Amino acid sequence: MDLAIYSFDLIGVAVFAISGALAAAEKRLDILGFILFGTITGVGGGTARDVLLDTDHIFWIANTSYLWVCIGASSLTWFMAGKVHSLHRVFLWADALGLALFSVLGTIKALEWQAPLIVAVVMGMMTASFGSLIRDVLLGRPPVLLEPNIYVTAALLGAGSYSVLQALPVTESVAMPVAMAGAFLLRALAILYDLRLPKYGNAEVD
Repeated sequence: MDLAIYSFDLIGVAVFAISGALAAAEKRLDILGFILFGTITGVGGGTARDVLLDTDHIFWIANTSYLWVCIGASSLTWFMAGKVHSLHRVFLWADALGLALFSVLGTIKALEWQAPLIVAVVMGMMTASFGSLIRDVLLGRPPVLLEPNIYVTAALLGAGSYSVLQALPVTESVAMPVAMAGAFLLRALAILYDLRLPKYGNAEVD
């Protein structure tokens, strides 16, 4: 399972790097801009998680493969973005897949460091969303995190469902992909059907 988790981690970094590079494409930045925002998005959430958990090392400093994946995915996006019919649509789906992977992987990392269950769920949500938030703020675009359709709830579903499944007599090889699939499915439905949680009412507050 360690190899599976590592593989999913690299895939998640690559997918989020692509989403960061696509956001750079919408701003018509150069290739270094693609790499910068791809890397920020790819490792931003995991960096915040490792700092808050006070781990022995930041994951991409200890293993530079993550940086090379960011550089490779961002550079490839630079060459391929012009062939994409709708950059924003591809961006949304790449971001959704990254969210699903990292919501679970962040929770796993927190549990490995003996974090309380509720903290592990929060770390999963942060890993899934913090890189996207940094990307959008620096690019001056509306944060996808604050879009009206469901986003954070999908990360919560991934982190929470994994936490529940791993406490049951369910193998890791089942719990991890099921939780990831649940998070991705909810976010996908939100994109396709504009699913939203109820907003705070307009009642006057004294």
